[in-house]
Amino acid sequence: MSKAHDLIKEDEQYFAKSGRIKYYPLAIDHGYGATLVDVDGKEYIDLLASASSQNVGHAPKKVTDAIKKQVDKFVHYTPAYMYHEPLICLSKKLCDITPGDYEKRVTFGLTGSDANDGIIKFARAYTGRPYIISFTNAYHGSTFGALSMSAISLNMRKSYGPLLNGFYHIPFPDNYRGLFEQPASNTVDEYLAPLREMFDKYVPAEEVACIVLETIQGDGGLLEPVPGYFKALESICREHGILIAVDDIQQGLGRTGTWSSVEHFDFTPDLITFGKSLAGGLPMSAIVGRKEIMETLEAPAHLFTTGANPVSCEAALATLEMIEEEHLLEASTEKGKYVRQTMDRWVKDYDCIGDVRGIGLSIGIDVVSNSIEKTRDPEAALKICNYCFDKGIVIIAVAGNVLRFQPPLVITYEQLDYALTTIENAIKALNNGELNQYEIEGQGW
Repeated sequence: MSKAHDLIKEDEQYFAKSGRIKYYPLAIDHGYGATLVDVDGKEYIDLLASASSQNVGHAPKKVTDAIKKQVDKFVHYTPAYMYHEPLICLSKKLCDITPGDYEKRVTFGLTGSDANDGIIKFARAYTGRPYIISFTNAYHGSTFGALSMSAISLNMRKSYGPLLNGFYHIPFPDNYRGLFEQPASNTVDEYLAPLREMFDKYVPAEEVACIVLETIQGDGGLLEPVPGYFKALESICREHGILIAVDDIQQGLGRTGTWSSVEHFDFTPDLITFGKSLAGGLPMSAIVGRKEIMETLEAPAHLFTTGANPVSCEAALATLEMIEEEHLLEASTEKGKYVRQTMDRWVKDYDCIGDVRGIGLSIGIDVVSNSIEKTRDPEAALKICNYCFDKGIVIIAVAGNVLRFQPPLVITYEQLDYALTTIENAIKALNNGELNQYEIEGQGW
């Protein structure tokens, strides 16, 4: 038996099953750049970037050096009571790089979930209104507030309800499929119709504090919005005094080729949350927003004992400096265009590839059984994933049938070429009926 097999068996004796979505028997020993090495010495090209938390790659020297240097000074003293320089430097940097032509303030947490919980607090406190609206297929995190905003999986919502009150959901303006999985996408007005009906019949607009959105729905299938939707939504929000908040935890910090994915769309949010790759993979999240909103709450309304940990702050500063110094925003854009030259051809060449979408290195490959009806094919998607894993490629499927292509921004062109060749070989093998050996029951979301 392999060392990985033994570790996984031991893991199953102690680690609660609610904490892991199973894909592969991969027990990681170390990593570098876009490469993972398991405990048995096998190497893999990482196309997942640890759920987009490793945008600058695995164990980059600039980040690890910053961590080691700070650890030797002091590991933590809570900013709930005292001050430290790394927090101040990081606060200034995040306010500088976050879009929005207004004075900003920032606060920190440990994970994207608590940042999205913070949106609820700040929005309700600032507006004095109770209701929050988000989108179906949204994933905002695992704490009760973030769960109440999410609408992606019954396993996240059953057996421990009720969730928090005051939350409503509207359809995401999917640019590929339409409402209720119809094959034709809808217009901006058609996608906004459920919101307008809500305001007319059962949720007074003047009682809505905030609408929370992902510009590109990540775990919902890397969904892109129909052009013009967010601008139209912003107009409705401004008319009724409703705040707009963007969950940029997965799509921010270079993933789409910009500091914030908001920069690809014609609207200005009042609040933006960051997380995942902010501190190079160390636990950290942030809310950046308008000063007048962020100063609504008094301490200790939103603080955490280990929030803004100086080690995480130094890791975040090094991560942001690395993105700048190594031109990783541009790299994400250029590498995204490079892979799309091949992937876009797949839509024409293979009936099982219904769509390829995304911005920069945040790409979804939609696997279907019928390209006209756009029928999802989760089984085929997971078979492709398993073939790739056998060939040394780590990629997963989200929303059942969508391959999630989000490698570290430092991935090399040689690695991209091998990954593209491997995925295409998997597609060809699928078409030839050569992937039936893979057992996919129990895998994935």
